[in-house]
Amino acid sequence: MSSTVARLLVLFLGLLIGLAAFGVTRLAGGSCSPFTRTPCVRVLFLGNSYTYVNDLPTAFRDLARTAGQNVETSMVASGGETLAQHAATSDSVNAINGSHWQFVILQEQSEIPSVESFRQTQMYPAARSLVATVRSDGATPILLETWAHQAGWSDYGLSYSGMQAAIDQGHGAIAGELKVTVAPAGQAWQAVVREDPGIVLWQSDGSHPTPAGTFLAACALYTRIFGPCPVGSSYTDGLSSAVAGVLEAIANQN
Repeated sequence: MSSTVARLLVLFLGLLIGLAAFGVTRLAGGSCSPFTRTPCVRVLFLGNSYTYVNDLPTAFRDLARTAGQNVETSMVASGGETLAQHAATSDSVNAINGSHWQFVILQEQSEIPSVESFRQTQMYPAARSLVATVRSDGATPILLETWAHQAGWSDYGLSYSGMQAAIDQGHGAIAGELKVTVAPAGQAWQAVVREDPGIVLWQSDGSHPTPAGTFLAACALYTRIFGPCPVGSSYTDGLSSAVAGVLEAIANQN
């Protein structure tokens, strides 16, 4: 291999690593199958690293396909991206308008919903704008309620439970105003912490999800789009069948 080719290969690999770290607009894998009578359900995800770490759209798609649903997913997600940034970004707005989606998942940055002033100045105006755009395109918006940080948010005097309660309240208020469904991943997360604390949901940073956390979020979304998450499904995303079963059952309770 020539030195020039080697340098190009290093640059290319560096680009791939960078994209994985910061998130990109990308198809989460595979179109709906044309060889089934099951209707195609197309789902767009707008989020940030909570969405692209462990590839939540693909986890949701594979869970749904294993249960017999014909699903296609795509996402727009960059590290730390807020709903306000999505609302102001052509990539996100064009993604909503550029294809016929049945559902658009809206995931806010993890801390904004837990502080009232941030909700009023950032989350709520953006949610109103994005929901209107989604509905004008004929799709159904769903708010993905995220989980609190494992240690809460000390800068604002919030423990884990206090931060989760604020996130729940923040999503519930705007969902009620806009009549939007909430996928309560954060509430399911708290139930797992309470009922089966041996299941590790947070990565070591106390913020981002482990594969188990992403699987739980996928189950929470499934319950709001298709109905009860299939307990005992053959799809476990690499988790043990016992752990996957616990997460599926808890998601169905929320």
